[in-house]
Amino acid sequence: MFGKDELEPPIQLFRVTDYGAIPDSGADATSAIQAAIDAASRANGPTEVAFPPGRYDLFPTYAVRSAYFISNTASEEEHPDHTKTIGLRLKGAHRIRIEGNGSRLLFHGKMTPVVMDGCSDAEIRNLTIDFARPTISEMRITATGASHWDVEVHPDSNYRLQDDKLYWIDESWSHRGGPAQEYDPVSNRTWRVPNPILLAKQVEQLGQGKLRLHFSCAPHTSVGHVFQMRDGIRDQVGALIVGCKNIIWRNVWMQYMHGLGIVGQFSENLMFERLRLAPDPSSGRTAAAFADFVHLSGIKGKISIVDSVFEGAHDDAINVHGTHLRIVEVLDGRRIRVRFMHPQSYGFSASHPGDEIDFISASSLTSYATCSVVGVKPLSPREVELTLDSPVPEMIEDGDVIENVTWTPELTVRGNVFKRIPTRGILATTRRKVTIENNVFERLHMSAILIADDAESWFESGMVRDVLIRRNRFVDCGNRQAPVLLIRPENTEVSADRPVHSNVIICDNRFELDGTALLEAKSTSGLIFADNDISRNVGNDGLSADSDEIIRLWACSGVEIVGNTIEDKAAAIVKTNSMKDGHLVIDKGQAAFIRRDGDNDI
Repeated sequence: MFGKDELEPPIQLFRVTDYGAIPDSGADATSAIQAAIDAASRANGPTEVAFPPGRYDLFPTYAVRSAYFISNTASEEEHPDHTKTIGLRLKGAHRIRIEGNGSRLLFHGKMTPVVMDGCSDAEIRNLTIDFARPTISEMRITATGASHWDVEVHPDSNYRLQDDKLYWIDESWSHRGGPAQEYDPVSNRTWRVPNPILLAKQVEQLGQGKLRLHFSCAPHTSVGHVFQMRDGIRDQVGALIVGCKNIIWRNVWMQYMHGLGIVGQFSENLMFERLRLAPDPSSGRTAAAFADFVHLSGIKGKISIVDSVFEGAHDDAINVHGTHLRIVEVLDGRRIRVRFMHPQSYGFSASHPGDEIDFISASSLTSYATCSVVGVKPLSPREVELTLDSPVPEMIEDGDVIENVTWTPELTVRGNVFKRIPTRGILATTRRKVTIENNVFERLHMSAILIADDAESWFESGMVRDVLIRRNRFVDCGNRQAPVLLIRPENTEVSADRPVHSNVIICDNRFELDGTALLEAKSTSGLIFADNDISRNVGNDGLSADSDEIIRLWACSGVEIVGNTIEDKAAAIVKTNSMKDGHLVIDKGQAAFIRRDGDNDI
């Protein structure tokens, strides 16, 4: 990022302590840190904002407040106020580096720790971020009975009892309800469950931090399991990178993030290297994120996520996608009105003059026309008028959408570890090259990798055209409804002759299955499953792995299953639906048995 040319000016140093921050004092350092960042941002040439080693406390009282519309956060009804309370805001900063020197930033209250807005050639490194009172509350089961649990509340999870009910509290908030997860420390696995605080008919204090939850009939659990509970409103994020270019995060440990995690939005070239998104083991906490860990929407250029650890989220580890906007009106020959459809995604600039857009059939999720945008006129936070460089296609049907082709990234996810995730490890829906290699996915409760695309639910675009999944290890991932690898576009018009996704290669991976399917693919052409090593165990539900399909194909074509090995010598059972003989090739060495359901011309 910083040039080494002899003619380059020296890096200008701005120490936060020179602006009044006092490490290890417990004093509010927010204003002092922001003053150092603002001074560095105004300076010409490369700059560094340095934290002398220590702990720095940041409070919301004097923090910068600014409104941002952020994808996948909160609807107008859930949280109409878009103001973010920001710990470190880099606004229009160029050639700047935040050097943590191993320091720890401890945030108090609900805050967005970092916002990078309109920055270029910027780096954040060698820093730890945590919250004094995480907005996920935790309690551990110490004893169970037919109608009660005894629990020990984590010291960081402040609460009060009122009218035999428990309320999680901090200085500025309190709540009872919201999503919950159960965590098994023996298997290091977590999954979503009903909130036990809402199920309990009475909560009784037994001692300091020790409670008894009374139920009509106690839900099943085990001693030692941990329950994680939150309110569910994503009013802040872990970090926001918006309108930026050439951004690097290196050696950053996020021990907790409130709301959606690290969000990248309409930025170019993002690199995340040696991140650790996980709680501090010494803290006794088991959760590090209120929702996704890394959520990247509408990015172009290259995304690189390498050599990082993702452990302890409340949603997906990595989600990379675009946003489908629904076409609600053709105004004239070259103008259309489009609308943000999902309640939690709206208000941000999803199109810019010069962007290329595809017209997408809502039923087939395939493209039927391409235009360039020459004018953008916001009509409301939900609706935008677009002027195009060529006539609007005549074949638009109700529900059809557009996808911004310009803001679709290349994606590399390499050398990472994924653990303690209740949902998916990686969601990747981008038409440019995707490489997922040399990662370890361990006991994720849903699919380790999901390739989706839809124009009806989350409106997350789009199709994939070049995906390589290789040399990864998948350990006991998925469940009976969610296979380890899932390619499932939400198209309703399904035909092998009209694929949504194409050119997906899955090779040289190690799959350790425990009663789950390995791969399910829908509406995909050019799917190659080759040279993978597979082991199978009887599932936890006692079903025999020998009788289950490990690969399910629906309306796929150009499928090759070759060179794979199964350790227990069982047949690789492949189930097909709406496919012809020529759509699938399996080499003789696979010992595969094919089950056909609704196939044509077989």
